[in-house]
Amino acid sequence: MDATTLFAFSLAFAIAAASPGPGMAAVVARGLGGGFRGAFPMVLGLVVGDLVYLSFVTFGLAALAQRFGTVFLVVKWAGAAYLLYLAVKLWTAKPNPDEVRAAAAQGFVRTLLAGLSLTLGNPKTMVFYIALLPTLVPLERMTAVGFAELVGIVMVLLTAIGSAYAAAAAGAREMFRSPRALRRLNRTAGTVMAGAAAAIVAR
Repeated sequence: MDATTLFAFSLAFAIAAASPGPGMAAVVARGLGGGFRGAFPMVLGLVVGDLVYLSFVTFGLAALAQRFGTVFLVVKWAGAAYLLYLAVKLWTAKPNPDEVRAAAAQGFVRTLLAGLSLTLGNPKTMVFYIALLPTLVPLERMTAVGFAELVGIVMVLLTAIGSAYAAAAAGAREMFRSPRALRRLNRTAGTVMAGAAAAIVAR
């Protein structure tokens, strides 16, 4: 896959992954309760879940891309509308510090599976992949090497971003309990999501 495509996907994925959502909120909660070591298995679970979605969406959409171009236009607009809806919800959300209260430490496997199930049950993750992949990656020309490159990007970036959230939560626990900080976090996420929706429509 060419360097421009890989860079564009990397940038879009990094923005999407860094935007606070249920997954990163869970990582923060785990970091508040069990520190970085307690949160890292959750990050790995999120990575595994993303790879499952990446695989399903890549191969599923690649088969459709050659036949149903109109489907992707509908999916693109639906994805943009959903991201805009999430942006509005984040902007209007009332911060509740109890939502990120400290969680008791759990075993490695149990925490990893919790992250995996959280991702698999999160429609926002699927929407991001469906909306971004067709506009950034030529799915009809996907090769084994190209797929491996995407897998590597997802693994490296999501692990790094999730670890940063875990480290921040472990090192600044009181900051994440502040309603004002939570409000800023929500509104930052809302702005990023609205920008992502606009970018999807623009393409």
